[in-house]
Amino acid sequence: MTTLTHQTVLVTGANRGIGAEFVAQLLERGVAKVYAAARDPRSIDPTDPRVVPLELDVADEESIARAAEAAADVSILVNNAGVSLAAPIHSTDPASLRQEMEVNFFGPVAVAAAFADRVAERSGAVINVASALSWFALGGTYSASKAALWSATDSLRLELAPRGVQVLGVHMGYVDTDMTSGVEAPKAAPSDIVRQVLDGLESGAQEVLADDTARQVRSGLHLPVGERYAAFLPQAR
Repeated sequence: MTTLTHQTVLVTGANRGIGAEFVAQLLERGVAKVYAAARDPRSIDPTDPRVVPLELDVADEESIARAAEAAADVSILVNNAGVSLAAPIHSTDPASLRQEMEVNFFGPVAVAAAFADRVAERSGAVINVASALSWFALGGTYSASKAALWSATDSLRLELAPRGVQVLGVHMGYVDTDMTSGVEAPKAAPSDIVRQVLDGLESGAQEVLADDTARQVRSGLHLPVGERYAAFLPQAR
């Protein structure tokens, strides 16, 4: 269980969408400081003095190292930055998969490793924003990268729990952000997703299923693979 009051939080991908909503709601809940991280910190508008723009490219090891040095007082890490290309897995051009794995998997893992000792010193928390597509491979390369992040989140939880760190995995379907602007489907509001995540953090949760899509997909993981996909895709029967 983690109390947000007086905490120092780092949010990756904080300049828009879910990341910007994390910053706003963390401030509302009384945190002491938020490092709002983005590749271009000029894209962060620090209207609150507790917001500290921070340059961070999660796909760049040197950038991660500089951020870890600059933000040595972090007690809660929110791994939110991500990219969605959703290319076919069988493509002869692996560039999309490599990019998504760098940003959606290797990046969060590297950031968590860079900040793990500082977070553990403060009995803090790590939040990894994954996806319902971690369990349902409609997203091709995107699903593969988020499935890897889901597994890594479980590993981090097992490794850091003895050091008093809460590791929280987040899963949801489509959210109304720039990333899904071209998707014609029901979308959750970023404010609702973040509210559930922070409620879960404060209650000691290990996983937040933030919408009906995530809850439905998660509930079917015990089914044989054919039945699991047929429940969503009649043509898979």
